[in-house]
Amino acid sequence: MIFLRRLKTAFMWKKTTTLLLAFVVVVLGFKLFIYDASCVTTVLTERENAGIPEKELKALKQAWLLEHQKKNANAGHESHDHMVDEPPNGNAQQVVSPIECLINDNYTVQCLKSSNSDEMVYMPFEFLEKYFEVYGKMKHYDGYDRFEFLQSNVKVVYKPEQPYTYHGAFMNFDSYNVEIRERVKCVSGVYGVPVSTQWDANGYFYPIQISQYGMSHYSKNLFQKPPKRNVYEDGQISSQVRWKATNRYCHYESILDKETDSHVIKFETPETIPLGNGVTMVLGNTVEHELSFDIKFTANGSLSVILDTNEKSKQYTIHYITNSALIDYDGHSSVFYGIGPSTNWRHISRDLVTDIRKGLGMIRRKKNKKIKISIQKVSKIILRGSGLIDNITLATYDHMAHFKDACNWMVANLDMASGGWKMSISRVLDEFEVIKPGWVSAMAQGQGLSMLSRAYYIYKEEQYLEAMAKALLPFSIPSKEGGCRAKFLDKFVWYEEYPTTPSSFVLNGFMYSLIGLYDFKSLLEDKFAISEDNNLPSKTVGVVDIQATYKTVKKLFDDGMVSLKSMLPLYDGGTRTFYDLRHFAFRKPPMIARWDYHTTHLSQLALFATISSDPIFEKYFNSWQGYMNGKVANHN
Repeated sequence: MIFLRRLKTAFMWKKTTTLLLAFVVVVLGFKLFIYDASCVTTVLTERENAGIPEKELKALKQAWLLEHQKKNANAGHESHDHMVDEPPNGNAQQVVSPIECLINDNYTVQCLKSSNSDEMVYMPFEFLEKYFEVYGKMKHYDGYDRFEFLQSNVKVVYKPEQPYTYHGAFMNFDSYNVEIRERVKCVSGVYGVPVSTQWDANGYFYPIQISQYGMSHYSKNLFQKPPKRNVYEDGQISSQVRWKATNRYCHYESILDKETDSHVIKFETPETIPLGNGVTMVLGNTVEHELSFDIKFTANGSLSVILDTNEKSKQYTIHYITNSALIDYDGHSSVFYGIGPSTNWRHISRDLVTDIRKGLGMIRRKKNKKIKISIQKVSKIILRGSGLIDNITLATYDHMAHFKDACNWMVANLDMASGGWKMSISRVLDEFEVIKPGWVSAMAQGQGLSMLSRAYYIYKEEQYLEAMAKALLPFSIPSKEGGCRAKFLDKFVWYEEYPTTPSSFVLNGFMYSLIGLYDFKSLLEDKFAISEDNNLPSKTVGVVDIQATYKTVKKLFDDGMVSLKSMLPLYDGGTRTFYDLRHFAFRKPPMIARWDYHTTHLSQLALFATISSDPIFEKYFNSWQGYMNGKVANHN
């Protein structure tokens, strides 16, 4: 075994560093022990009369027992029902020696065997980790080390203490950082939303990811303290002392803008002036890295931000340019984002840390280099071209600006004819026909409803209400006809995350769609005092008939809940949940949910348990949560 040979080499070189090995002992089950590498090396070099010295064994055992007693003391009781495994009770003559383990008559693994028992076999965790899909890691605590074994690699499950509401945080999305995901190319400078690369390296806008981006920032805003803000420019005459021109052809002045009825800074530079030159303001901020400003260009131009970083005091510059380019990096010190023409007033808010890391990542990720750059100081900004600017601010965050950008993108990109947020890319799923561009996802529809419900609650803009009413259409249209509706056994209504042929019945996407329907239904009940029982006269807001819309969304939600309660047992795999029902739909091998998807199923059930009195949600939550701790279904 390569690992053991390395240990032997380390011993021969007389290295003083103590190495640790984790082995799982197979004795009517799996138990975990940690041994000093020198003991194993002794076995390899002096097999006769070798073993763990009595003195060392006692010390290890004493340390183990002290730790266990300390845990019991902290728990306020002494219990022997669940005794922590102790170090083996062997003697000075107990030894372990290499042994070959034959796995299912297919291949062998080098293990260790105790000389005192044929049933004491130590298997390398590297093998067990892959074989059983379990997890473990060596932990180093103050005074001792411990190997920690886990059935799953996800520890946190969302379980709200209060009933879920349509205007509160969305599940545990306050812990999401959508924009830093590796499959996000960047946050668009034109639209202010993430650009995905999951299924197309060139980048595309994915409505599901955009909704998650918006709701993560909305949820963060509810939990985090108010941001720290430094306003560097508000257009007042006294602020002009901050500005400097790089040459005599660059001009700036404070004027009263009639459109905004506010004082703003008017700037003008030659169009031929190079990037990084123009009208400059020194900032010198070492704390806040979220830059926001209101800007209106009257000709082509740019806003450049110079950053001092931790990379050997190197400066980088981010250029926000009035073109449609997505993102670029010159390989040296400049990152470029297109912000579009911006000839109308617009509010732009940029996370400078994310922007610089995504820019550098265009090259460094190809070289498998980790991007650890951090900003030490936002040094200055430089304006080039001509236009107006106001409210230049650096803050710790600007969550609601990002939320609003996501909401506005969803409204602008809703297909008004079909009511769907159509996907611009193909989707290839194993065993299914390719889904061609233009498809609609129930998960996208649901998460769009969840986000826009919150937007209407905050901003009360009719455009959000109208978009939600229109977005209900695909729930009533079969998937094969451009909608997202399917039926299981020609009986239970299902809203498809992927409109596959045949239907795949993906669980997490269906539950997200139901949450979205619930959010919209709850919004109508709350804001318009409407319910199933009252007979209020129909009311129209914009083009939305509130009474008719409520009846539609309520029926869609109720039908979906009947299906969910009836079909939940079909997703129970005995050790983990199923991702979908392909094994039933067309008799293919089942798709077991990864632990992160299994956890999503749990989180969704926990949410439904707060809005439904049916005990089925709590029942399956408890059962499926047990799978994360090694529980398995009973056998006959």
